[in-house]
Amino acid sequence: MLVVCSNRFFGLPNLSSVMLNLAVIPGDGTGLEVTREALKVLDAVSKIENFKVELTELDYGGERYLKTGKVLPDGGIDALRKFDAIYLGAVGHPDVPPGIIERELLLNARFQLDQYINLRPVNLFPGVETPLANKTPEDIDFVVVRENTEDLYAGIGGYLKKGTPDEVATQTAIYSRKGCERCIRWAFEFTRRRNNPKGKRLTFVGKTNVLTYGHDLWWRTFQEVAEEYPDVQKDYNHVDACCMWIVKNPEYYDVIVTTNMFGDIITDLAAVIQGGMGVAAGGNINPDPGGVSMYEPMGGSAPKYTGQGVINPIAAIAAMSMLLDQEGQRKAGQRILAAIKEVTGTKMKSQAAGKMGYSTSEVGDLVCEALQNATVSV
Repeated sequence: MLVVCSNRFFGLPNLSSVMLNLAVIPGDGTGLEVTREALKVLDAVSKIENFKVELTELDYGGERYLKTGKVLPDGGIDALRKFDAIYLGAVGHPDVPPGIIERELLLNARFQLDQYINLRPVNLFPGVETPLANKTPEDIDFVVVRENTEDLYAGIGGYLKKGTPDEVATQTAIYSRKGCERCIRWAFEFTRRRNNPKGKRLTFVGKTNVLTYGHDLWWRTFQEVAEEYPDVQKDYNHVDACCMWIVKNPEYYDVIVTTNMFGDIITDLAAVIQGGMGVAAGGNINPDPGGVSMYEPMGGSAPKYTGQGVINPIAAIAAMSMLLDQEGQRKAGQRILAAIKEVTGTKMKSQAAGKMGYSTSEVGDLVCEALQNATVSV
């Protein structure tokens, strides 16, 4: 059964017992449409796996900013601390200047909630086209673990003589031993749990030959932590070489761990080889006890498609699969993932908006139908 609070948007019933307490930020544009399908699938899988969820809708995003001048209300981030997890549809509005929503909501949540792990599975689903010739779902199946709260995103910097011919701008990358170690250790643990039958390998991606301070700290920490995981093969790539090998030989990778800036770039490249942003999902995770994590599709709010019912909800549904997998309902998460693969492999004509062969809501229905017979190995 699915329990819902603030059901203005979702229109689902209110019940009593709660197992998982989720904040839902549908966001802007087509975010509301893909969120609706993800919640439809959540409702269906919760009945199959017999668990309960309470949902609270929050109107954080571009529309709120245009009405109030704020992306979220005062105390909005603190309000998120009471939830077990956050589901984010998509944010972004053409009438809001770039950077405002990203800073006030996305980066604000990552830093204040200490979501220090960015988790990005890179899976080529059956039936999904990849620009890489002769590569199959078996070849494109790896995970990027990106440090999420340091590096150039720490916002350390400033201007000297701004607006003059002598202007100087600085942006300082920050790395701490704590930040490196907790991310690297989590990545080793994740690699061990993933237990790739082709071999457990964790690849640190950096630029140690040029970034001789921060990335030296990363490399030394990586080597030290690796001694505690003799069952995991440790590996290293320069970031430029990694970008080349992701395209040429993606099957080489199992799990990648990397810095915030490099992870941002690598994961967008990886999204292209797995079929585009329409199928890519990720999590901003605080794995510590009591930590609150946020899960989202990687595509934007795609305002030009708003209200047409043509946007692809697969990434949004995959984000819900990740949420359940990481938040204690692993069997339900894996069931959704199996259902997604069934739908992309046997039903959908394309992952492009308007070319799927089905409407947004029909794709959600297809995933719900596939849940019942999905094979789950957990």
